[in-house]
Amino acid sequence: MSKLKSGGLGDKKTLIKFGIGFFAVLVFLIGYYFFVSPKIKIQEEQIMLMEENKNKILEFNDDIITVKESIKKLEPEYKKNSKLFHSKKEVEDLYQNISKFALLNGLSIISLTKGEPKAVSNSGASEQNSNNSDQNTSTENPEASEQNSNNSDQNTSTENPEGQQVMYYKIPVDYEIQGNFLSYLKFRRALSKSQKVINFDKEEITTIAEMQGQILSKVTLSIVGLPDEYK
Repeated sequence: MSKLKSGGLGDKKTLIKFGIGFFAVLVFLIGYYFFVSPKIKIQEEQIMLMEENKNKILEFNDDIITVKESIKKLEPEYKKNSKLFHSKKEVEDLYQNISKFALLNGLSIISLTKGEPKAVSNSGASEQNSNNSDQNTSTENPEASEQNSNNSDQNTSTENPEGQQVMYYKIPVDYEIQGNFLSYLKFRRALSKSQKVINFDKEEITTIAEMQGQILSKVTLSIVGLPDEYK
């Protein structure tokens, strides 16, 4: 009987130890599943996100290099095209230059007026290219009238053409100047050296019979401005 009792007690202790061990493992698994595993999962997601961000940063760095190279290639074209457009302030500077160059060369300004800006649509965009060829044209015969090189108003309007995007605005400037012909040529040369492109659309030079060596020049020139400045 004593052996049986001792054997039963040993089995109970073994069962208790086994139960405690099983319970401990169960508590560990429950704790791992509900507390540790979510944290590990969050950390894994954060690590994956960090790797994705790292790859994106590398891609962005490559894109930045590509964009910088593109900007470098486009910069000369930008500088070239930016010379075409006058801001409103630069239009005022043009008036001052006309007056200044006329005064420096002993010429008299009879009139100087600015026309209304005219919108140029997509269909009229090619007009600017043809106008640019007349920028530095000089007049050699004071009695001859320089031909009108462009029909500048064919594709322009004061309002946006329906369904067409305005590319730029054309601002006409008319002036009449009187004085010595050689002085006028110097005036014109100085004006054509402006940093911004000036298109001489029409130029008519006539001699003044009552005043020997004097001429009267009637000119229509034009400059262009961006839509944001003149809309």
